Amino acid sequence: MSTPIHRTPTRQSAPSLTSARHREGGSRTGSASARPLERALLEMQSRAGNRATTAVVQRVRGGEKGSAAAKGDASPGAKRKNYRDRIAALLDRFKKNLEPIDTFVKGFQTPTNAGLTQQAAVAANEGLKHSAAASGTSAASGNLLTEAAGTVVSGMDAYKNMKDAKKHENGADHHKAKKKAKTKAADTVVGAAASGSYSAAIAKEVTKVQKAADAAVASEASGIAGASIGAIKATRSAFRIGGAAGKYKQIKKLGDPHLVQAESLARLNEARVQANWAAAEAYVALDAYWEHEGPERLELVSEGIDAALEAMDEARDAAENLQQAENDVEQLSKVQQYARKKQLTKIGKEAAGGGGESVKAAAGVVTAVAAGTVGLASNPVGWGLAGAGAGLVLGVTMYKALRAATKRYEEVHHPERWAPQGETPAEAASRKESLQHAMKFWKKVSKGERQAMAREIYALAAGPDISRNTTAEMRESARSLLIALKSGPAKHKLEPDAWAESLNDPAKTSGWIAEIAEQLASG
Repeated sequence: MSTPIHRTPTRQSAPSLTSARHREGGSRTGSASARPLERALLEMQSRAGNRATTAVVQRVRGGEKGSAAAKGDASPGAKRKNYRDRIAALLDRFKKNLEPIDTFVKGFQTPTNAGLTQQAAVAANEGLKHSAAASGTSAASGNLLTEAAGTVVSGMDAYKNMKDAKKHENGADHHKAKKKAKTKAADTVVGAAASGSYSAAIAKEVTKVQKAADAAVASEASGIAGASIGAIKATRSAFRIGGAAGKYKQIKKLGDPHLVQAESLARLNEARVQANWAAAEAYVALDAYWEHEGPERLELVSEGIDAALEAMDEARDAAENLQQAENDVEQLSKVQQYARKKQLTKIGKEAAGGGGESVKAAAGVVTAVAAGTVGLASNPVGWGLAGAGAGLVLGVTMYKALRAATKRYEEVHHPERWAPQGETPAEAASRKESLQHAMKFWKKVSKGERQAMAREIYALAAGPDISRNTTAEMRESARSLLIALKSGPAKHKLEPDAWAESLNDPAKTSGWIAEIAEQLASG
């Protein structure tokens, strides 16, 4: 420790004291308030020494710099990223607030407009035709606004996930980011095409409002654009159906865990039976030692007790291993059934949504053809197809919205239902608060059944450092399920050994659970 600084009894001269006061007053105000701090510093120096005092001062200054950085003295790159994230979040919230209106427009207003246009043409009612065209303009404008906002958000998400995929060169985080980047890039392209289609629809309705001479040309262009975007969306749904069907087949090939693990369970049960017999024999031998006469009786009894206790421990461990394996089989069976159900549900939703887009595409073809001949307004086929397609798409949208609202309600009203094992669940919200949370359609479910199933799958597939009591056969079956869900080594750009090590790394647990949850929901 360095030599402490002590005050010297030598009195300073008046000029030096005066100049010191002037320096203190010129550098800062309130010199009187600084004197206690000076005295405290000198006291610290006298007790701890110069080096310790310097270290304290440096820590204080470092904390001040850290707080200044926290207040906004970040790098320009970090600021740009922060602004970009905020803009993306605001646009996403704006889009999700528009979605209910967009759903109403697509499901009700647009088909109704087509019907009114048909009725106006049959009755030669120019006033009704003008009103329907004005309503159609507002409907297409609302669709365009929602689609454009969604396109921008998808583009920003695609860019962000592309950077994340490059940052994480392999592993679960890489695969999740890469897949999301592809999905969002496709969403951006489809959204841009849909925006063009809605722009053409606006132009078509405006020409009707203005009674322009080129109304037929605008209707034909709008019909072609609508048919194109409908065909694109229907094709995309077909690819998603194919992906979900492929996952379903791969999961089904894994077989019933009760049958697959029958041999392993039988072996564990045999080990339990043998351990019980060994324990029984140890206790019979112990009884015999108690009845033995001779000087070695106490030694034999002591050895018999040790042998009996050891045999009992082995019997208990064998019984626990069998019970654990049986529980794991039931758990694996449950998660496999859930995974199959998720893929079947996705196939159904995509089939209904894609079918609706196909019908809308057919309506667009009828629009284009009729515009070049007798006009769509005089042909009820276009109206019927538009209504049917909108009904299918609306049905799928309403189903998704209702399911999401139900999950949000359960998330806060029954937090114990899907809470992680060993974690104290949050306090249950009241019915009113739960209903209010369910209406927040812009929020995603973070603690639902899918996340719970992902945790269960990971617990079975993780390595011995995480799932110590899981048998090797059970762990292999769970990892086969991961491969069927497209989360295998090849998808993560890892060798099998490195992939297994990542499953056994506690630091990567959250990333793995998020990856599995994502793969359960996707095709």
